[in-house]
Amino acid sequence: MPIQTELDPRLKHALKTRHISMLALGGVIGAGLFVGSSAVIASTGPGAFITYAITGLIVALIMRMLGEMAAAHPMKGSFVDYARLAYGDVAGYAMGWLYWYFWVIVVGFEAVVGGQTIHAWLPTLPVWIISLALMVMMTALNLLSVKSFGEAEYWFAGVKIVAIAAFLIIAGAYVFHVWPGSTATFSNLTAHGGFFPKGVGKLFTGVVVVIFSMTGVEVATIAAAESEHPERNVRRAVNTVMARILIFFVLSAFFIVVAQPWTDIVPGKSPFVATLEKIGIPGAATVLTAVILVAVLSVLNAGLYTSSRLLLVLSSNNEAPKWVGRVNGRGVPARGVIASTLVGYGCVVIAALWPDTVFLFLINSSGAVFLFVYLMISLSQLKLRGEWERRGVLKLRMWGHPWLPLLVTVTIVAVLVSMALDPKTQISLLQSIIALIVILVSYPVFCVKSKGKRKQTQTTTPSAANRT
Repeated sequence: MPIQTELDPRLKHALKTRHISMLALGGVIGAGLFVGSSAVIASTGPGAFITYAITGLIVALIMRMLGEMAAAHPMKGSFVDYARLAYGDVAGYAMGWLYWYFWVIVVGFEAVVGGQTIHAWLPTLPVWIISLALMVMMTALNLLSVKSFGEAEYWFAGVKIVAIAAFLIIAGAYVFHVWPGSTATFSNLTAHGGFFPKGVGKLFTGVVVVIFSMTGVEVATIAAAESEHPERNVRRAVNTVMARILIFFVLSAFFIVVAQPWTDIVPGKSPFVATLEKIGIPGAATVLTAVILVAVLSVLNAGLYTSSRLLLVLSSNNEAPKWVGRVNGRGVPARGVIASTLVGYGCVVIAALWPDTVFLFLINSSGAVFLFVYLMISLSQLKLRGEWERRGVLKLRMWGHPWLPLLVTVTIVAVLVSMALDPKTQISLLQSIIALIVILVSYPVFCVKSKGKRKQTQTTTPSAANRT
């Protein structure tokens, strides 16, 4: 018996294939790549591009598992609904609220980063004023329609892709001595302490840092539910993950460590700027700052979209107040957008008042959340694969099942253990676990009565799947 598609008929499905494709292509490019890669190179050495390759492989396999489930059974809540199908309402509730929490905190954080970026150009304006203005702008954009979200993300992603492509062309020409006056040499890979100057183990501990910069690739599978052809768009997004990561992350890191000694990379300063300045490109810092600002706006846009859709999913399952899931005539869960935005506004104010206490706690407490989400995606695929294979609904298959999914699961657990053992990440992991515990404890308090009412309603009305 075929599985029914469970997409919300209230949504407009106005996203086009080009929107999803560009979201999938550019969504992963952000400040974590442009700036965060400096810390990875400084702590790992010239072999940092291998760390990116290892991490990229993990993320690509997770996306393949998610793609298998999404193509077989498209659902508006993507991995949140698959967690619910595999392990029950508690799992779906926990993943939904945990991921929502992650995104609303990220929205507030990115607004502050955007405020700081513009403040460098306009020092007379306070950071918190700029941050709030950015939040208002992106809130208005998300309230217009899902198409406005898609168009904005299309152009944001386009700018980021053009920027990284231009860097790869220029740096590649410099590395292979096509660029005039090039001093790049492949000996930079070994001449400054060796290829593994801080030990082979650093290649793997670096995964903890790198995986943070690759979050967001799963947003395309959520947005696909509001597109013209959900199944086709999910497959396309999943199939391009590997190529995107290899090109954007691995190749750029490789060019950076060949273009100059890895010891010249300063943590906190963009290695992309350092490389372009080494090559002799004027105004590199200003141009990249503008690109980083675009990346910030992109994350704000995607974060508000994702968090509002998660509230829609939770509300439809009686796991959030009904009012946050109400959809207006334009097909937008406007109250969900506003509710998510309010948390972002709160984070901006907290960042201004208590930057080193409350705001730091919020950032740390969301640090390992997506690792819990990735782990649940792996576990859900392992649980659901057998049943869906028997029903003959698989349209996109995970490679090497069950061994590769099991390997990914073990790897994610190993990353979490490494966070527990590393003094630099222990507090982030602990506070993320506290956030998860708080959400789990809230389930019986918040959901027992509403679940009972829903079951009574389902005995007298057709199921959502039958109505579809």
